[in-house]
Amino acid sequence: MSSTDLAIDVSNLVTHYGPRKILDDISFQARQGEIMVIMGGSGSGKSTLLRHLLGLHQPTSGSIKLLGKDITKLSADEMYDLRKNMGVAFQGGALFNSMTVGENVELPLREHTKLDENTIRIMSRMKLEVVNLAGFESLMPAELSGGMIKRAALARAIVMDPRLLFFDEPSAGLDPVVSAELDELILILRDAMNMTIVVVTHELESAFKIADRITVLDQGRILMSDTVAAVRASDNQRIQSLLNRTPRNENINAEEYMERLTREIF
Repeated sequence: MSSTDLAIDVSNLVTHYGPRKILDDISFQARQGEIMVIMGGSGSGKSTLLRHLLGLHQPTSGSIKLLGKDITKLSADEMYDLRKNMGVAFQGGALFNSMTVGENVELPLREHTKLDENTIRIMSRMKLEVVNLAGFESLMPAELSGGMIKRAALARAIVMDPRLLFFDEPSAGLDPVVSAELDELILILRDAMNMTIVVVTHELESAFKIADRITVLDQGRILMSDTVAAVRASDNQRIQSLLNRTPRNENINAEEYMERLTREIF
């Protein structure tokens, strides 16, 4: 894969919370115009990896290149400029409850551009049209359903036509029909706007539907980063356990268990 084709290039990423290693030698790549799904069980490191990709945390070591720039070495001003090419749709929507839907979508344009008022309103309405919320700009977030909140948040994330879009758990809390509609919308965005999209999810059906490639995390390490077909066909036992929702079996030594429980007491 040529470096000029890469939108995201993560190499040997290691991070700690105190003495605890959370991410251990993470390396993966995402091409321009590709949907990369990051999946794994609870505690696998998905959310921590996403925060690093957004430049919210500095790693212990390793590099994270977004659009050819290593964000671990950028100044605050350089990171600010790069973020204008990034959109983020948060798990809970993160809409401002005191603003209308339209005002929420317009906010990035008001903060980061010098466009006139009419242009801002036209651009925000265009993006609301893309996510099938045309005519809802005057409503407050409290008047929206869960699926509508997700779509409004997505409209805000894409209002500046970013080259990178990060989506955290798009299907969380949605019924299967609404979840399927959101999956279709993500595919439309990829094709129509040629965005590189990173989706963090634990929903297998959604992951298999939208992904060009899947990166599977487990206990802070990458088990596999490959196509959907390759991940499905993997003979890795932990990957198959995730795909088949098989509980992890752990043999517990009774003496070691009691020693661990009483270590700080006696």
